[in-house]
Amino acid sequence: MKPQAGFTLIELRITIAIVGILSAIAIPNYGSYVLRTRLTDAYSGLAGVQPAAEQHWANTNSYAGFTALPANTDNFTFAVANASESAYSITATGKNATLGFVFTIDHNGQRATTGVPSGWTASASCWVRDKGGKCSQ
Repeated sequence: MKPQAGFTLIELRITIAIVGILSAIAIPNYGSYVLRTRLTDAYSGLAGVQPAAEQHWANTNSYAGFTALPANTDNFTFAVANASESAYSITATGKNATLGFVFTIDHNGQRATTGVPSGWTASASCWVRDKGGKCSQ
């Protein structure tokens, strides 16, 4: 008699359970990773605009009229707020997958996270990168 080849029902169930457990761990971690990469649009845009604002001030002795903002991305819209002779604030407001996030930088280089989605922790002293409020570097 020829031995039968194949898997038993118990072997199949164990394999499905293992795949399910791995998926339950991997999928949320991947989603968190993708969101963190999308947040870098704001970090790089705001950090890159500060030298341009300082150059504008050096040329005009005022921040008023500064408009050299980074291009809007799929994830963030950039805007100047409160530009005066001696101060400015630039805001990156999240949209689409980053809706709810609001990051700012001012004339002193002070970074803040003034808006976050439900479950996240805002910060008046840094740009947050995860739900616990850890700061991006």
